[in-house]
Amino acid sequence: MGVVINLILVVVILIILFLLNFYRDPKRLIPKGNNIVSPADGKVIQILKIKSNMLRNSKGIFGTQKSAKQISSELKIKKGVVGKIQTLTKDIANECYLISIFMNVFDVHVNRAPIDGKIESIKYSKGEFFNASDLKKSLHNEKNEIIIQNKKIKIKAIQIAGFLARKIKCFVKSNQKINKGQKIGMIVLGSQVSLIIPAKVKLKIKIRDKVKAGSTIIAYY
Repeated sequence: MGVVINLILVVVILIILFLLNFYRDPKRLIPKGNNIVSPADGKVIQILKIKSNMLRNSKGIFGTQKSAKQISSELKIKKGVVGKIQTLTKDIANECYLISIFMNVFDVHVNRAPIDGKIESIKYSKGEFFNASDLKKSLHNEKNEIIIQNKKIKIKAIQIAGFLARKIKCFVKSNQKINKGQKIGMIVLGSQVSLIIPAKVKLKIKIRDKVKAGSTIIAYY
């Protein structure tokens, strides 16, 4: 009986330690200037360049197979997936970067604003629960799209729930003014945040880079 009680205590302690680690919210030093900071802690798993002329029509058909290969050498992208990506990017610019950051269960899960500006819109979509590191499937997951704009640039941050995630939390509302690095939300357990930015920026990250929300510079504009 004593052994069972000890095991239960160990399990409870481990769960408490995990939750304390998971819900931690460390302070971040926010860089000043015309830069875009990471919206999430984690690893950069995708950097895609999407152009509006990659599709012949709204049904998601590639102009050429070569166009598909030019998007990324890291991912085999199917026609329908590119169509979905273009739908996500069309309200930002004709030519965009889509940057995906994967958060494992040990990363800080608080999401932060990539730029100073005003919340232009928030769009929440229910979905399924696939692995958030799989771009094709994660596009069908529960997600929350936040568009932020200032006088110089407009970007979109997309919170995407993973198969372990239970809930996406959003801390901001439409027409709200926010500061770069301000907390805008959180996703429970392993998940992904994608950032859509105009291709005119100068990128400062690459695939497999580790980034920190609010402090790692993604790009300059």
